Amino acid sequence: MPCMNQETMSDGAGAVVGIGIDLVEVARFRQVLEQWQERFTHRVFLEAERRYCESRPHPWMHYAVRFAVKEAVAKAFGTGISPELGWQDIEVVADPATRAPSVRFSPKGKSLVNRRGIGRVLVSLSHTHDYAVAQAILVEEGNQTTDDRRRTTVGGRHNR
Repeated sequence: MPCMNQETMSDGAGAVVGIGIDLVEVARFRQVLEQWQERFTHRVFLEAERRYCESRPHPWMHYAVRFAVKEAVAKAFGTGISPELGWQDIEVVADPATRAPSVRFSPKGKSLVNRRGIGRVLVSLSHTHDYAVAQAILVEEGNQTTDDRRRTTVGGRHNR
C-alpha cells in the first residue's frame, strides 16, 4: 500500500469517503473466546488470522485487535457486519512491502470495494492489556493515471 505524502495529496489522490473506528475491551473479549472457543474464532476469523493469533503469547489480545479492525472497516463502508460484508470477507494481514497492518477482501468484499470506487483502505491498530482499538479509512480511487492505478493496492495486493 503506497504511503500518502504531500505529493500524492496534491497530485490526484482520492478523497476520503469513509471512516470507521472500534474499541474492544480485551478482558471481555477474552471471556467470549473462553466461552465460545473455536465456534467463535472459526465464525469470525480466517485460518491465517487464527494461526497468527494462536502463535502469540496472549492470543486474546491479537484476536481482539483484529476484531476491532473488521468492525472499523465495516463501519467505514457504512454496512456494519452484514450480509453485504461479513466477518470472513475482511482479513487482517501485514502489508508485504511495509509490514504495516492492512486488509485483504474476499471476492464479495472486493465487489463492494469496486462498486464503491475504493482505491485504498488504510488501517491503524493498537492494543494494550485492557483495550484494543482500530481505525479504517476508505480512500476513493481518485484521478490517478493508469500507472498510478497499477501501483495502488487494496490489502497488499495490486489492483490490475
